[in-house]
Amino acid sequence: MNSYSIADATKPYTEYDMIRDHTELPELPNFRTQLLYAFLNKSPAAGQQSELYALVASLAQMGLDTHDLVAETNDRKEKKEARSRQLKVLAGDYFSSRFYQLLAQAGQVEMTGHMATAICEVNRLKMNMYTRIRQWKMTADEYMQQAVSIKMQLFLTFSRLLEGMKPNSWPDMLHGYTSCEVLLDELRRIERGNDLRSGWAFWHLLQIGTKEEKKQLKNGESDPGKLRTLLHKYNVRATLLQMLDAQFNQLSDKIRQFDSDKLAGELHRIGDPFARAIAASRALEEV
Repeated sequence: MNSYSIADATKPYTEYDMIRDHTELPELPNFRTQLLYAFLNKSPAAGQQSELYALVASLAQMGLDTHDLVAETNDRKEKKEARSRQLKVLAGDYFSSRFYQLLAQAGQVEMTGHMATAICEVNRLKMNMYTRIRQWKMTADEYMQQAVSIKMQLFLTFSRLLEGMKPNSWPDMLHGYTSCEVLLDELRRIERGNDLRSGWAFWHLLQIGTKEEKKQLKNGESDPGKLRTLLHKYNVRATLLQMLDAQFNQLSDKIRQFDSDKLAGELHRIGDPFARAIAASRALEEV
């Protein structure tokens, strides 16, 4: 199974007309899933199950991410919005049920328990993060650390199968790729110009802005236009780009240390979107 077929393998479980026509789904966790498959495929302890584990990890993460899209309140009573909200809940439950089913059919009872434990830990980390956000105790650095930790957690389940490959290589590489993924997501959030109040940039502005700007941000008085003005004023996009560039350089250095040229080549290929995003952003700044 290559990077294309991992995504292709999820289609029978994710591509339904009812869901596609009435609500949106999150993107597949491609970076983490491809990385997991690359490592599992080189592990004597997991090689025969690499395709299964990559598939169930993708479905389990899709279930978590789909539930994250459910609005906190149900204020909008329009039929279309209500149906979309209901389908997100049902779709998230469905993805979770299918990963359980696939593991059960393969007799992977122990792995089912490990993944269930990881899902509980993901939800615990999310609750801690949401609590700190509501209490205004979050910093930009802490936001980044917690966002990476939440995205990593489910995939750390497979660490026990990868211990023999190279000491600590799996958690370390997972952290590096996930950090790049979060930074790239934050850059794209700025480029889209929506949902700006829930990302790293918001907490960064809350730390470096003037007293009046911080007051406006906390009181929710800054409309998207004003937020974009602050992003430009403090050159937030360039800061994120520098962070991504530095993280990707660290990741590339670690990849070059692997003994397996084939694995190193696969890891470089998985990281290509980060390199392209950095190059494209630099070219845009030079225009």
